[in-house]
Amino acid sequence: MTFSHLMLFLHLVGVVVWVGGMAFAYLCLRPAATALPPAQRLPLWAAVFARFFPLVWASVALIAASGVVRLVDTGFARAPVAWHLMLVTGFVMIAVFVWIWAGPWRALQSAVAGENWAGGAVALNRIRQRVAFNLALGFVTIAIATLGLAL
Repeated sequence: MTFSHLMLFLHLVGVVVWVGGMAFAYLCLRPAATALPPAQRLPLWAAVFARFFPLVWASVALIAASGVVRLVDTGFARAPVAWHLMLVTGFVMIAVFVWIWAGPWRALQSAVAGENWAGGAVALNRIRQRVAFNLALGFVTIAIATLGLAL
């Protein structure tokens, strides 16, 4: 095993946790949770995000660090175009996550703590929209990583 292989492994672990977690939340948990009344659904989502978001922060650190190490090790000029595209999409995904964390996630926490179900629903919808965007961008990034290697 080489250092490059270790960096690739860490990169993929971060991607699996982050994108896989978004896929599970959006495609499985969200439809199932809609059957619950707001007084149950919103605290459930707050609890889920309280556990998932620290994993996303760890994933962001793994993905960013391992990606930059591999890019620097290879050399920016010699790196495949796909790597440069992944760098751009990755930074956009990180920015969207920080936007979720700093805005609607805090609003959801506050709304749930105050049992403000209408405000919580608005915050949760904003999170849902941004997660949908990030999930789609995550799939595009995976396509770039796998199908775009010929670029």
